[in-house]
Amino acid sequence: MLEPKLSAVAAKLTELKANGPMTVLDTGQLGARLEGVSVPSKADAVFEGGGVKGIALAGAIAAAEKLGVQWQRVAGTSAGAITACLLAAGYTGEELIPILAEEMKFDEFMDTDFVDNIPFLGKIASALFEKGIYEGDYFEDWMAEKLKAKDVETFGDLMDENGVSRLKLIASDVTRREMIVLPDDLPKYGIDPATFSVARAARMSMSIPYFFEPVELSVKEPYDDDIKKNKRKRRKCFIVDGGLLSNFPVWLFDAKKGTPPQWPTYGFKLLEPGCTEPSPSKWPHQFIMSLVSTMLDAHDKAYIDKANYNRTIGIPTMGIQTTQFDLSQNDKNLLLRSGQEAAIQFFKDWDFNAHNQEFRAESSGS
Repeated sequence: MLEPKLSAVAAKLTELKANGPMTVLDTGQLGARLEGVSVPSKADAVFEGGGVKGIALAGAIAAAEKLGVQWQRVAGTSAGAITACLLAAGYTGEELIPILAEEMKFDEFMDTDFVDNIPFLGKIASALFEKGIYEGDYFEDWMAEKLKAKDVETFGDLMDENGVSRLKLIASDVTRREMIVLPDDLPKYGIDPATFSVARAARMSMSIPYFFEPVELSVKEPYDDDIKKNKRKRRKCFIVDGGLLSNFPVWLFDAKKGTPPQWPTYGFKLLEPGCTEPSPSKWPHQFIMSLVSTMLDAHDKAYIDKANYNRTIGIPTMGIQTTQFDLSQNDKNLLLRSGQEAAIQFFKDWDFNAHNQEFRAESSGS
């Protein structure tokens, strides 16, 4: 079960933390810890969102790849979308560790314009009138640069011969009040999925409400007036963090019920978000951030059915919060090591055939 494993990993990390600076296992140490463990060589992966806590995902991915896992399809929400994009483009787990822990400067992602810089009232004015405190442009440019280094710009670069993308990202359309899967749902907005920027889609998925400005898309909808029934009006839609509606879409690549999959789908879930330190709320914009962070973190405690529970790598986040952008090096190492330890524990105990027999056989009805 996930909870005992999670508690065991958290207890080990607490002990390591108490004994001195936290260290990250190198490839040789990972190999030694995983000696004798065997898993299918192919797998799909779904990554949960969680802001800065997403650093932990890199550690877990590196452990899986040490076992020879090759990712076929990947999906993610928010911080999980960032990870999924980089994996789909061809980065390895070992390459992700310095990217997510060092190259991603979360404080630089908090880019502003002239409204944000108005003394005293700037951030509140930006939240009210621009629907977000920070622009999100720096992140999109950063992501575009990382993807272009692997010759990826649009979803067309990640599609097979049937036009199916091996990357799926989750976002929330707050105007139409629905979850959207990118690139699959882009035709609803009159957009060709193959031409849409992957970096833009990642920007949409990680747009924490009121922290980042939403991305705007427009859609043509019928008029209600019968006189204009043959015309269509264009509605502006605001797209924000997918975590509002589905922070952990582990079901995304599932085969039909009763059909055993050819390879597993692993869920990577960030758990135990509780922090011993209270969130700052002295200023109005800090209260908004605490409110949004609490809302997104609530997904970490949400119910998961037994079948999905069984294939999920639960990663303790050790009290680190979603928008805690001023992480020390020790905190970053703590998250990376947590991902490694959680994956090691999971793969030592998990069996693909046993999972299929219990949850995917025809008689199981799942």
